[in-house]
Amino acid sequence: MEVALSAIASDLINRLTSFLMKKYMESTSIDDKMKRLKELLLRVHIVVEEADRRCITNPMMLMQLKMLAESMYRGYYMLDTIKYKSPKDEEVRKLCTMSVSLKRSRTIFGTPGSPADDNELEIVLNNLEAAISNINEFVVLLVGCERVCRRPYDAYLYTDNFMFGRHAEKQQIINILLQNPCHQGGPLVLPIIGGCRVGKKTLVSHVCGDERIRSYFRSILYINGDNMWGMEHTKFKRERTLIVGEFFMDIDEDDWVKFYCTVSQMTDRGSKVIIISRIGKLARFGTVKTVRLNSLSQEEYSYLFKMLAFGSIDEKDHPKMAMVANDLAVVLGGSLITANVVADLLRRNHDFQLWNSVLQRFKEMVKSNLSKYGEHPKDIIEKEHPIDITRFGSSYRTRLHLMPPRVERDDSPNRKKPSLLFRDLIAGCAAIPDGDFELVTWESQIPPHTKYVQSAVAFVNGKNGCTTSTRKRRSNA
Repeated sequence: MEVALSAIASDLINRLTSFLMKKYMESTSIDDKMKRLKELLLRVHIVVEEADRRCITNPMMLMQLKMLAESMYRGYYMLDTIKYKSPKDEEVRKLCTMSVSLKRSRTIFGTPGSPADDNELEIVLNNLEAAISNINEFVVLLVGCERVCRRPYDAYLYTDNFMFGRHAEKQQIINILLQNPCHQGGPLVLPIIGGCRVGKKTLVSHVCGDERIRSYFRSILYINGDNMWGMEHTKFKRERTLIVGEFFMDIDEDDWVKFYCTVSQMTDRGSKVIIISRIGKLARFGTVKTVRLNSLSQEEYSYLFKMLAFGSIDEKDHPKMAMVANDLAVVLGGSLITANVVADLLRRNHDFQLWNSVLQRFKEMVKSNLSKYGEHPKDIIEKEHPIDITRFGSSYRTRLHLMPPRVERDDSPNRKKPSLLFRDLIAGCAAIPDGDFELVTWESQIPPHTKYVQSAVAFVNGKNGCTTSTRKRRSNA
């Protein structure tokens, strides 16, 4: 009886507390809520940043860290949405709702002080309150986790030379790769499956650059799925090896068995294999749980884009540019390559007119592709189809089509085509060649100086043998 009464009393107290909290939130002004939001974000950010410097091996802690980070980015997004609400937000909102993929991936808030904003703010505050209420045990356990040393070259030399987020996924992969070899002797196989250009290779690159991984494996071998059938002719050293393979198509069962047996026989005990692919079926070859990568949420993407665009300056000192950056983060549709290109251009020139001009060019380009093809340019590129970038040209009479990006390195053959930088095209300061040319979308500033290059074509009124029928699928991207 006493236990039952205690349970009833506890339930009543919880209900009363929730009721009073709800009434408090309803009676609190939006300014007070914004102040509370900033306080909560500061507390959560401290914990997330500290966790990023720790070696976390507990999978449940990694899951909680991921939830904390998601709540934090959502809070920052809400904060910026209300603080830097642009007069053109309605236009951006309409543009986003024209694309199905954009509607799926983000929430567009109402006008400042509207019921939609107020309700969303309460939800964000409640989520952060709940996250913080369960944070004490996490912090205690975090103190016991070993600190990870970072090399200044990797973390701070260049703004673009870091991996945003993905801490939980990176630590999960490292934990799997450092597992003791199984008694069966066969190499562990870890599939990493994700959509188009979500950062699979970047994540694996950072994992392979980790000192713990380099110390554990004597060698790291990178292969292309297209040449896996020649593995038996590869001369391996009999040592613990990490084999990283990128696969662009499904693999026959017999071919995989042959490849796996070759790796097992020619490498030492404890060797492991990473499968990188967009093809979900390849997960069947994994011997451990697949790591799946999704695109960044709109909240994460917006945070990343503004961090790249503003660099060392404080966005609070430039509210007009912050408004533009908010709108650009929505219009770009979540493309990581485009975010880096545009942010690099904006970071070089903190001029509001330039920032606003870039926003207008992208809005017009997105509208054009939505009107012609019914999809956002990012979705079109992911299907390996060309997009219309005529709006980036100095004259709309000259039509421009752009193919999906391909990766080139320093030793790639010279194609002897005219080329220009994508950022110069976006800024409107590039003379566009006639016919076919190469657009250097992005180039890493550190070895091996990987480039993202895209084929482009300029034509006037269907001349130069180019029409919109060029929108065909490319087999290699």
